[in-house]
Amino acid sequence: MHRPMDESVNPVNSVNPINSVNEVIPSAMRPHPSESAGAWATAPRPPGDIPDPARVDPAVLAALLDRHGWLRRGGAAGRYSRWTPPGPPAPPGGGTSLLVPDTTAFPDSEDLLGEALTALARSAAPSAREVLVSLAVPSDEIRWWREVPEPVGGAAGAAGWTGAEQLHSAARQILLAGALAVRARAGYHGARHRRRARAALDGILVGPAPGGRELAAFVPVEPGRPVAVRLYHALHATRDAVDYQRATGGFEAFDTAVEAGVGRELTEALIALVQGSEGAGIALEWAPAAGIPEGCPARPEPVEFSPGDLPALRRAGARYLRDEPAVPVRITGAVVRLRRSGPRGAGIVRLRVLAGAEVAHVRLELDEEAYRIAGHAHLVGLPIRVEGRLESRGGFRRLTRTAQVVPVQVDEAERDRLMKSLQENVDYFEEACTGE
Repeated sequence: MHRPMDESVNPVNSVNPINSVNEVIPSAMRPHPSESAGAWATAPRPPGDIPDPARVDPAVLAALLDRHGWLRRGGAAGRYSRWTPPGPPAPPGGGTSLLVPDTTAFPDSEDLLGEALTALARSAAPSAREVLVSLAVPSDEIRWWREVPEPVGGAAGAAGWTGAEQLHSAARQILLAGALAVRARAGYHGARHRRRARAALDGILVGPAPGGRELAAFVPVEPGRPVAVRLYHALHATRDAVDYQRATGGFEAFDTAVEAGVGRELTEALIALVQGSEGAGIALEWAPAAGIPEGCPARPEPVEFSPGDLPALRRAGARYLRDEPAVPVRITGAVVRLRRSGPRGAGIVRLRVLAGAEVAHVRLELDEEAYRIAGHAHLVGLPIRVEGRLESRGGFRRLTRTAQVVPVQVDEAERDRLMKSLQENVDYFEEACTGE
């Protein structure tokens, strides 16, 4: 169905797999807000736990059935339509058949919708579950696929498991790259913006990945649509930049693609998706109930990548990492660790960032006087403020050229919380005092 763009194959790099979401949903892709964790992955929803028929738009239900391959097999024009699951027709008297009203204007429309939703909940068709998910909470759909070589001999089970892990890992990275690009446009984010980017992925439901070949994610329109829209623009900009690089040898298109949301995080995620396959792709579908986002087509074209694209993606990612500049910042943070080699002299301090930079922690080296100030502030439960340059090397976790280290007054609640942290980490303070 989906063909790779060329037949060249590059060596396979290693990836960091995660557990299949049939077993554990990754922390950055949690259960859909309309359901409990794992319920959709194991069985159809019971009839008593379906969307309220009074709140279901028949046009949206029909659009979702059509999107997921259900077949319209007649009906009374202007009144209702009959739908059957994808695949060959069921024998008479068997299989699922849905009677969907065209509007809610008829007296029996709500009853027909209730019967259709109950039949979907009881249906064994995987697409029935996906239709109900999108009805429960309007969601944009993102689908990944990989053209995976057929396993040889008796290794089919192991190959399928490994492929599913790789697909889940790549999908998670791609979603995170989109969420990071919503927070800021940068060639390399490193540790920046990750807390809020991960929070933007809360509520995403990820379906099964049979054989490691296909995977679907349902992104709730609220609050996830900005991520889906950014991914649409970034993926197409990446495809254009790769084509330009392969045709001309230049990387200028990757530089301009940063504004569309392309960066090292996305190129690395696409590498993880494509490597080890004969080709891979991503498709987006907008939630029918929420309409089409501004600046996007009604039916976005899928974006496909092949093994022949990997060299361009790798070189672009390396350029993004190398070229992203250091950032001047003024950080307020709580001292969580102090370390130096002796009782006097310069030392290393680790801060938990409270304000001034979109990272969780930074590491900095301070001279003897600044180290003493940091240690005293730590002992009395006060954060410090420090100026410096947040270096891209190390993922924006290191502060250099530090200056103006001063304690910062905080309210009593924050002070008490910092003091509690101090008591729980007394070993660090002893380390700071003894110089060990």
